[in-house]
Amino acid sequence: MAWPAPPSAAKLYRPNRFVSLPAELDPNTFDTSAEKLRAETERLAIRSRLKRQYLLQLNNPSAPAIIENPALIRWAYAKSQNVYPTFRPTLKTSFLGAVYGLGPLLFWFFVLKADRDRKEKRIQEGKGKRPPLSVFF
Repeated sequence: MAWPAPPSAAKLYRPNRFVSLPAELDPNTFDTSAEKLRAETERLAIRSRLKRQYLLQLNNPSAPAIIENPALIRWAYAKSQNVYPTFRPTLKTSFLGAVYGLGPLLFWFFVLKADRDRKEKRIQEGKGKRPPLSVFF
């Protein structure tokens, strides 16, 4: 005589008053309808067919130089080529673009101008001397 199967973790789980019930164990959100099960089995069948096709290409003794994985191609396209369709110009991105684009230019302009003005003022007061004309600086 076979022993009965032990109860599953979902049946043994008792909700804690400090922690909410996970969605996987909540009977209100966990749907076991025939339609959902059929859709899950279809997705699993598609995934297994794709995996089998890829493994056949991978283990083929006369395989081509490059084995194309459609999922990898889609991922690489989304990461490299498809950048701007997901970009939304907003006030924040415009401001950040101006800060990162013009900020360093304005900073160095004011630093170099202040240094040049300070040197010119010292020369006019007679405390410094004008350097000889140089082609390089």
